[in-house]
Amino acid sequence: MKILYVGEIVAKPGRQTVQKVLPEIIKEHKVDVVFANCENLSGGRGITEEKIEQMRLAGIDYFTSGEHIFHQRGLEDFIDNVPVVRPANYPEGTIGEGYKIIDVGKNGKILLINLLGLTSFGGKNAFCDNPFNKVDEILEKTKDEKIDARIVDFHAEATSEKYSMGFYLDGRVDALIGSHTHVPTCDNMLLPKGTMYVTDVGMVGAIDSSLGVKVDIAIKMFLTAMNQRFEWESAGRRAFRSVLLDTEDKSIKRIDKLI
Repeated sequence: MKILYVGEIVAKPGRQTVQKVLPEIIKEHKVDVVFANCENLSGGRGITEEKIEQMRLAGIDYFTSGEHIFHQRGLEDFIDNVPVVRPANYPEGTIGEGYKIIDVGKNGKILLINLLGLTSFGGKNAFCDNPFNKVDEILEKTKDEKIDARIVDFHAEATSEKYSMGFYLDGRVDALIGSHTHVPTCDNMLLPKGTMYVTDVGMVGAIDSSLGVKVDIAIKMFLTAMNQRFEWESAGRRAFRSVLLDTEDKSIKRIDKLI
């Protein structure tokens, strides 16, 4: 089975890039299933039902997320109706689901898990469970299910935490995909026990920016140490960042496009 994992789709430039690039990639590489991180999908933070549907029509089957998933108002009214998982280690009682067993037809079933790291996030993870313990719990809970691939999106800041999680899960999941930093890494590899790994898949959107934000605004924040109102860059070059997972050949390769 060939699974394309698309990086964080950032605001309108990211959505437009997906619509332009993804259909051809699916066709060219004979992709069976497409996943993407959607936490920056709508206005740069959070999701709306309309924007999720736009991306589904472009070819994305299911979505993971991160600390911005609850940014848009009204999410509680539709989160159970869209193919999205939020970080599984949010406290019990948080709306949404942290993992999902997805039926992909002739290719069987995929367990998709989303986790939030312990580092950074401005305190948004202060009440989260330990992601290492949480993933153990999920794998134990689903051990009797007939699952053909187990995929984890680990949304974390620290590369050391991502590497640690990769080796912790090596041989227990098919792939560990890192997200959050918006910057693609070139360390896609097969870990010793067979898990496909990349520290960060990167983002989809405007790259003549500071992670999607207009550069002048980001620079002012660093010069003054004052919070700034983010505005998302719409001009300049755009990038499509992704990795292609082949569960039969046990290979993970980058598929990146600039437009």
